[in-house]
Amino acid sequence: MLQIMMSSVKISCTCTLRYLLLLILINNYAWDTSALSNPEDGVKLHVQDDHVVMDNGLVQVNISNPFGLVTGVQYNGIDNLLEIMNEFNHGGYWDLSWSQRGNKGTFFLMNGTSFKVIVQKETQVEISFSRTWNSSASSSPSHHSDKNNSTDWPPLNFDIRYVMLKGSSGFYTYGIYEHVNGMPDFNLNGTRVAFKLRKDKFRYMAISKTRQRRMPLPEDREPPRGKLLEFKEASLLVDPVEPQLKGQVDDKYMYSLNSEDIKVHGWVSSEASDPLVGFWHITASDEYRGGGPLKQDLTSHVAPTSLSVFLSSHYMGMDKTPRFGNGEPWKKVHGPVFLYLNSAPPGTNESALWDDANEQLQQEAQKWPYNFISSTDYPKSDQRGTVNGRILVRDRFVSKEDIPAVDAYVGLALPGEVGSWQMECKGYQFWTRAGPDGSFTIKNVHSGEYNLYAWVPGFIGDYKYGNLITVKEGDSIELDDDLVYEPPRNGTTLWEIGIPDRTAAEFFVPDVDPKYVNPLYLKQDRFRQYGLWEQYSVLYPSTDLVYTVNSSTYQKDWFYAHVTRKLGKKVYNSTTWQIKFNLDSVDEGTIYKLRVALASTHGAELQIRFNNLGTEIPHFTARGLYKDNAIARHGIHGLYLLFNVDVKSDWLKDGENTIFLSQVRGQGPFNGIMYDYIRLEAPADDERTNAEARLSGDLTQSRTNSF
Repeated sequence: MLQIMMSSVKISCTCTLRYLLLLILINNYAWDTSALSNPEDGVKLHVQDDHVVMDNGLVQVNISNPFGLVTGVQYNGIDNLLEIMNEFNHGGYWDLSWSQRGNKGTFFLMNGTSFKVIVQKETQVEISFSRTWNSSASSSPSHHSDKNNSTDWPPLNFDIRYVMLKGSSGFYTYGIYEHVNGMPDFNLNGTRVAFKLRKDKFRYMAISKTRQRRMPLPEDREPPRGKLLEFKEASLLVDPVEPQLKGQVDDKYMYSLNSEDIKVHGWVSSEASDPLVGFWHITASDEYRGGGPLKQDLTSHVAPTSLSVFLSSHYMGMDKTPRFGNGEPWKKVHGPVFLYLNSAPPGTNESALWDDANEQLQQEAQKWPYNFISSTDYPKSDQRGTVNGRILVRDRFVSKEDIPAVDAYVGLALPGEVGSWQMECKGYQFWTRAGPDGSFTIKNVHSGEYNLYAWVPGFIGDYKYGNLITVKEGDSIELDDDLVYEPPRNGTTLWEIGIPDRTAAEFFVPDVDPKYVNPLYLKQDRFRQYGLWEQYSVLYPSTDLVYTVNSSTYQKDWFYAHVTRKLGKKVYNSTTWQIKFNLDSVDEGTIYKLRVALASTHGAELQIRFNNLGTEIPHFTARGLYKDNAIARHGIHGLYLLFNVDVKSDWLKDGENTIFLSQVRGQGPFNGIMYDYIRLEAPADDERTNAEARLSGDLTQSRTNSF
């Protein structure tokens, strides 16, 4: 039996996610493959020197001791659902990516050094694998050269738990992370739990009701069977094992979802001669994920891999991930996640197993928060609170009366600036959707202090309630007064492009290049196809997009992403789009408003000019934009931004006007912007009145001086 200290595992961020699970050589690791116990006997726990086994008669889970790595899952006659034959990426494990003092990121396999039984009884077993950080941790050479090389282990205490219940077709896992006084500063760039399933059995993947398909093998992605494309995650299947997949593109980011939609996803073992077996991640709550309900992240992808991602820089940018100061106190529970197993007779449609898992999700959601979790850091239902209220929208150019904020996103997150929730990852977030009358109830809130945030589909900008909300155990807080959101508004709408929904989904998404097709996205979510950014140079080889108000339509004439133009191999140029519109008469001496809402930015700089592209200094510049990389990762949105541009009347003219939108950085194919919504507003009524008064006074003075 190999007893290799997994704590020596350290991998540079520049390497692939090949954690040195091979050191443990799981295929040589002993686990119990004896027959499952009788379900009527309840949950059994078998503890050995190098592994432990949880067994409830339906599922048997084998975990290395004291590392806490899942080395085997036995179910429905299959001795192990997990991959054990690959050199890399075995079994199930927790990991994180971290950095310190400007160093490059490091991936860390979260292997414990201490094993403990928390609960052992007929109805439940809960076990713990923990590690406590200490400053004298040994250091080993880094995979990258850095004179400030830190110790191998992130300054973090962690406790990884596994729970099995009687009669439950699966098991739960959750992790408790803690940073305390005495620990140095560090950045937490990402953390997750991953399961690598057997590639000889699991070929059918389902991440939602409509996003399901048979997947290629991992070797199909590698040369000579596959050809890597613009980035390593995207591969063209040149000679796949299954010929019908030839010519398709595989990229794990094609299977990302918004956090609010990551509820149940996984794989089905679908060989015709065998019973079907499903392996599913079920997430009953997303309270512990960073970035709010619209944050996108990975789900399942080729290997076959199934993930629960709690925090990542994807669709956000590395500079937005949480940073912890020296000695900064922090504690958070990630999960629990339910790993659910189901089965069906041969010949059953694979989607039936997803349907069953989705029904299981509803049951898990009804049980949230779980009453069987033993950690005191995970509050039970009677230790949580509820916040109730009603939110309205006040926009006098839409309605003379306040209108209900139908379907508004309303949530509690750590105190911060307006809209800060979309980059907040240290604390918990609790979100709901408002009803038809604007009423909302935010349930199961941890004790603590929060800001209440909201945004309303159909209206630009973000809302933040003016007072802190303090939630205590058992509270049911009623916000007495209606919350009123007044979206940015200066005057009446002269014209608008798009829909204010924080995505670019309504704009023109081109057809995919036939040599880069993923057939799953021919009729749905077409923006997820590979290489769509290249189609801009095809459609606009020498001149840029021109949009004419009252003639063009944004569904057909506004490209989904303002990207660079490809001039040659690895040569790109910045691009300038035009918006043409007419003004019958400019209100002199006034200020118009241009509202520019962005759904995503990456390595971009937006410059805006009115009627004169040649002016050296733009009328407006937006620098330091986010680097959420949504264009390359097939996302239709990343981080939201809103710019409110004062437009002086002397920048405009009677008749035809042109606004020039220049994305001036052209280093590569992914420098770009996704617009959410653009609107030009007339001057405010009081501003027009003042301008008329000023103009009248000027004329009177002029006449007086002329006599």
